[in-house]
Amino acid sequence: MLRPTIRNRNNYDMMDYFNDWNNNFWNDFGDFGGFGDLAVRDSFKTDIEDLGDKFRLEADLPGMKKEDIKLDLNGDYLTISAEHNEEKEEKDEKRNYVRKERRYGSYSRSFNVANIDTDHIAASYENGVLTLDLPKRTETAPVSHQIEIK
Repeated sequence: MLRPTIRNRNNYDMMDYFNDWNNNFWNDFGDFGGFGDLAVRDSFKTDIEDLGDKFRLEADLPGMKKEDIKLDLNGDYLTISAEHNEEKEEKDEKRNYVRKERRYGSYSRSFNVANIDTDHIAASYENGVLTLDLPKRTETAPVSHQIEIK
């Protein structure tokens, strides 16, 4: 969503218009070099599809290992959390650092699963995508019968 920028300008420089457009454009796309909305930047992208008898949730978690991901069920909420810590070192022949990098990421999202059969949730992780099959809870019709009067 583009956010208009209101400023008092005495002179109209073409670069001001470009900078406004540029800032608004990048604010809509998460974290690219520090730009973006905090709620989008600190989360991961998910797609939820209704397949009739179940929902399929696909969460993009690139660079994570299966061991980095936790699924916690607490009451009517399913929380997906992932944490990744990586260090990379490159040294020359004299064992001096040429480059040393560290990367850390932590993500967490919760989903309401009140209408899901939580005993039969299936999860898999492949090629950076976590897939959850969330079977819908079947509604049981109230039992109708006559009561004998004694």
